[in-house]
Amino acid sequence: MQLFRRKGSDDSTQPLAGSEIRALRRIRREQPADARYVLLSERGAPLSANGFFKTLSRAAESISMRDVHPHLLRHATGFNQGVDTRTLAAYLGHRQIDNTARYTKMDAKRFNGFWQD
Repeated sequence: MQLFRRKGSDDSTQPLAGSEIRALRRIRREQPADARYVLLSERGAPLSANGFFKTLSRAAESISMRDVHPHLLRHATGFNQGVDTRTLAAYLGHRQIDNTARYTKMDAKRFNGFWQD
């Protein structure tokens, strides 16, 4: 999938897992045959960034989560298990690794029990 990023990040091509491809195909089959976009608003227009924000917010509120926004999804990616920082930077489109380091910052509690006395 080709990603065209905003805010000066690097564009990239990202792989899709089989389950993701199947989900996109299922969504596509449920749409009118003449739909030009896969992700549509409730009114059938292309889903905008603001529309996605509202959809995510409503979904979060439905399970009693507060202050959820799309950028949290990027931070969740930053906590990927075992991926080196440079690879993660390329995946996220960061030109400066300092931006990625902010996403991967660890909570000091993760080190509890790391060393034996």
